[in-house]
Amino acid sequence: MGAEIAGARLLAPYFGDSTIVWANTIAIVLVALSIGYWLGGKLADRRPDLNSLCATVLAGAILVTLVPFFARPFLGASVDAFDELSVGVFAGSLVGVLVLLAIPVMIFGAVSPWALRIAMDSTDLEHAGQLAGRLYALSTAGSLIGTLASAMVTIPLIGTQRTFILFALLVAVVASIGLRKVWPALVPAAVACAALVPVGTIKASSEGDVIYEAETPHQYIRVVETDDGERRLELNEGQAVHSIYRPGEYLVGNYWDEHLVLPFVASPQVTGASPEVTPSANSDPGPGNSPDWPGRIAILGNAAGTVARAYGRFYPDTEVDAVEIDGKVTEVGREYFGLNNPNMTVHTEDARPWLEAADPVYDVIMVDAYHQPYIPFYMATKEFFELVRDRLRPGGVVLINVGHPENSDALEKNLTATLEEALPEVLRDPVTDTNTMLVGSATPIAARNILLATEGRKPPIPHRLDRLATDTAIRIRPPLTGGDIWTDDHAPVEWLVDLSLLDYANE
Repeated sequence: MGAEIAGARLLAPYFGDSTIVWANTIAIVLVALSIGYWLGGKLADRRPDLNSLCATVLAGAILVTLVPFFARPFLGASVDAFDELSVGVFAGSLVGVLVLLAIPVMIFGAVSPWALRIAMDSTDLEHAGQLAGRLYALSTAGSLIGTLASAMVTIPLIGTQRTFILFALLVAVVASIGLRKVWPALVPAAVACAALVPVGTIKASSEGDVIYEAETPHQYIRVVETDDGERRLELNEGQAVHSIYRPGEYLVGNYWDEHLVLPFVASPQVTGASPEVTPSANSDPGPGNSPDWPGRIAILGNAAGTVARAYGRFYPDTEVDAVEIDGKVTEVGREYFGLNNPNMTVHTEDARPWLEAADPVYDVIMVDAYHQPYIPFYMATKEFFELVRDRLRPGGVVLINVGHPENSDALEKNLTATLEEALPEVLRDPVTDTNTMLVGSATPIAARNILLATEGRKPPIPHRLDRLATDTAIRIRPPLTGGDIWTDDHAPVEWLVDLSLLDYANE
């Protein structure tokens, strides 16, 4: 089980950690274990002695040690090959798990029946059931320890490569003791030496230099810097960029910028701001304005803080509650992405439970909580959007980033239908080929309100955002129709996204 968890983490930088990847990993492990059980039973009858079993386990430990060293060049070549063939993530991850893990797991699967056969030679048949029960209990306890230790301790602390080596070392030590000879002790010594090999860069970047990377309990993260100084936050396979930083700039020319102007679809009368035209001096060209709107926002899925940083520049009086489940990502944001908004409070929590405990004080709630390529299903349901509605002030709006493959609108349609159940006023902003922003509110909203805010009405949009605001207002469209309403009981986000990805890969 430790090899299964670590194996999935090996695949993540190349194929992601979608349900497709996990399904392939679990399936291959189960098949390999089944074959191992069958093979172990046959070997046990042919060679029912401890030395043969320990020698086989020692061979398995050697193979496990080699897995991370062969994984990176093999997986990198696999990605390139499968991209050329347009086979996609399913076949890529399936072959990856098969080649890397199948044989070691099969060897370890042979241990249980083999050990049971040997143990039964030293006990009477009257206690065979008790003996089998103890062995199965011990095996299950070992699987539990391997799962928890790898996921919660070794991968975050020493990384995936050394997790494989540590587990291999423990197995090699036990097997060498069982052989009761001197030469087998050389194997755990060699395995221990493998831990001294530098890890290096887990996955190289073709469009810049990897200046930081880490593995956390949640994901693999890295920062890539290009020649012009731009930095990108990439998670897992890196197909999506979760934050962008450009030195001295706050607009990045992508969907993050929309968060600065889309809240103004709300009517000034509804938000409590004065509707009359005011002198242009109210739109200060300096570091930012002191607007009445938005007074307080929540960002669910802050990542490295591209939006929060921009709000600190353009709307310095806006209070920002930034929610990010992975504290390491927030640290990366502060160190590499200029995340320094004095009016920001960071909450290292899961977004929906955090919102449950929040007060209804928000003018804007922004939802961008992706565990690529999925929105967490519990943040795409009618119940969640009802919770969002209850945490908004009168006239407040919710902004949702909908990431999707090109020419695929199934996810957007379903999210729109679900959102309209709680917040009936919905508009869409198709920012890019792979990102659409949805805006929802319980009160009327309109694109023309953005244009009014650029003309000096209160609350005003800073002049430096005039072009962005105008482009956004022109692009806004009515919502798509034809989607299903998702609930906490039934929200097939992963299934829908996986089908979209497979369709896209086969185009």
